[in-house]
Amino acid sequence: MARSQETIDLLLTRRSAKALTMVEPGPSEDELQTILRAGARVPDHGKLAPWRFIVFRGEARGQFGAVLRDVYARAQPGATNDQLDFEAGRLTRAPVVVAVISRVTPGIKIPEWEQLLSAGAVCQNMLIAATALGFGAQWLTEWYAFDAKVNEALGLGENEKVAGYLYFGSESVPKDERPRPELSEITSEWAAKG
Repeated sequence: MARSQETIDLLLTRRSAKALTMVEPGPSEDELQTILRAGARVPDHGKLAPWRFIVFRGEARGQFGAVLRDVYARAQPGATNDQLDFEAGRLTRAPVVVAVISRVTPGIKIPEWEQLLSAGAVCQNMLIAATALGFGAQWLTEWYAFDAKVNEALGLGENEKVAGYLYFGSESVPKDERPRPELSEITSEWAAKG
């Protein structure tokens, strides 16, 4: 395989965009298919594909927002209209949102932990693919990723959970950098004792 400095540069500079600042245009159909295909290329011990995708575009974002508003209103009876409107607008922050669903098959040779990690790798691959295509991307797991009523509205099965909501769109503001850990603080070399 040929060396790709461009890929290394992308990995070393990738930074999440904020969904709140994303604008149109979002990925086209072909670009979205590329992002989804990149997600499906992750390590997958046992070839289980322990994940699936739910895509929100156009009016579906607002329709799902109505579900979020309703669930939030029931859970927080004192919520103000501003708070409820904020919840309803969550998926309209970006032109395209993809829910990555982790689906674990218990009781098989492949450990559940590996199946969960594979879903996390899907999310990361999709963020990198979207960035490589010139889009802003953010992986979020806020309250609605863990709410049973919201997950019921998504049609999740017994062994399914939301690994993340991935937001894709054009960036309207420059990304800010954040501190990164020093490699010397997080890296060690194993050596046999004795």
